[in-house]
Amino acid sequence: MAREVAKVLVVEDDREMLEMVREHLEGEGYTVVALGSATEAMAMLRRESCDVVVADLRMPDGDGMEVLRIARETQGQALTILITAFGTIETAIQAIREGAYDYLTKPFALEEISLLLTKGLEARQLREENRRLREEVTDRYRFDNLLGASPAMQTVFSRIRQAAPSDVNVLITGESGTGKELVAKALHFNSARAKRPFVPINCAAVPAGLLESELFGHVKGAFTGAVGGRRGLFREANGGTLFLDEIGDMAPELQAKLLRTIEDRTVRPVGSDESLPLDVRLVAATNQDLPARIREGRFREDLYYRLAVIPIHLPPLRERKDDLPLLAEHFLRRATVAANKSIGGFTPDAMAALLRHPWPGNVRELENVVQRAVTLTAEGRVLPDALLLELAASPRQAVSLGQMAGRPTLRALAAEYVSLILQETGGDKARAAGVLGISRRTLYRWDRQPENRDSVSQTETD
Repeated sequence: MAREVAKVLVVEDDREMLEMVREHLEGEGYTVVALGSATEAMAMLRRESCDVVVADLRMPDGDGMEVLRIARETQGQALTILITAFGTIETAIQAIREGAYDYLTKPFALEEISLLLTKGLEARQLREENRRLREEVTDRYRFDNLLGASPAMQTVFSRIRQAAPSDVNVLITGESGTGKELVAKALHFNSARAKRPFVPINCAAVPAGLLESELFGHVKGAFTGAVGGRRGLFREANGGTLFLDEIGDMAPELQAKLLRTIEDRTVRPVGSDESLPLDVRLVAATNQDLPARIREGRFREDLYYRLAVIPIHLPPLRERKDDLPLLAEHFLRRATVAANKSIGGFTPDAMAALLRHPWPGNVRELENVVQRAVTLTAEGRVLPDALLLELAASPRQAVSLGQMAGRPTLRALAAEYVSLILQETGGDKARAAGVLGISRRTLYRWDRQPENRDSVSQTETD
């Protein structure tokens, strides 16, 4: 990390040492103000800003502790460093307890002060970046940043507002691409847990044999290859929120362990006899019909009710077309800023085309279409041709029976549609699975079947 150019105030009544420190730090690229008295230093701090204050503890007209107190009152995030003799180290330690960054003991090498400033300023820069990122994330997931004016989405927003302040578990349902993770983050970042971890996991993306260790952790030697221990995501999310996406794909034996963890509010790592206490809020999501899976014996009913204390259902985009212009303009503004372009909206024909499209991939598909349109639009407004909606046609639109020899089988129709979606997503199977409304594991399994492989492979090389 590059060191920032910083302004350093050095306060030292020993003129020879003061000049040595000033010359050394200026040679290191710092802007230095060198003062010989505590009185001058405190006056300067009240009228000017600085990044670092280095002050001797003992001076004829005052002490460094008072200088550091004034620095804290007037300079906010300034680093404060004490210079002390051996006999006053206890005072220096007390200064650190009161907020000083560190201390130097006389005599010291000039390289010591350089190292302290470098480390301190880098640490401050990291803290500032983390603070700014937290503010950006919190701002992004404010309730008023969730878009949708339709009655269906207003119901969703009302449910989120009611659920966010509580610690009860939430189950979010809806088709792929409707924004379930966005809702999960809104619940977290508008709760009392906002400053604690938000830990997501896609249960369908992790092989069943590894998911248990991923969630609950394991101890060293728990199984072949476990050369070290693993905390697990439950413990990583302690104090915060664990987001279990695609919960409907979880294996039955893991469902039982998850239920036990929820009921006991403890977690037992694989291979351990010890259960550890937990303070985690669970938010789960699925694009599947869990009541139907319960009837089929593929999902535990008791786990369903534990997860769905507050259910939130996200309607598909085709059922809230009134929201489409608002969403499209929002994605357009974001994409034009990222691309450093000036695009003045959509032409009426382009917006009409967006409204006609069935949006099988929901909001995620709309965002992809708008990003693509911005890439293909140099200036002016987005035209219908830039949307390339033919690449995202519905199965009924995409597959022309007249173009296929004889009467197509259901497998042939499915292969044609999967091929089309893979074209749209550039061969990205994770995105394609989202548009198709299936898990990545299902798509990979489908691809491994010989009768389907040729179609997908051809798509990836087109």
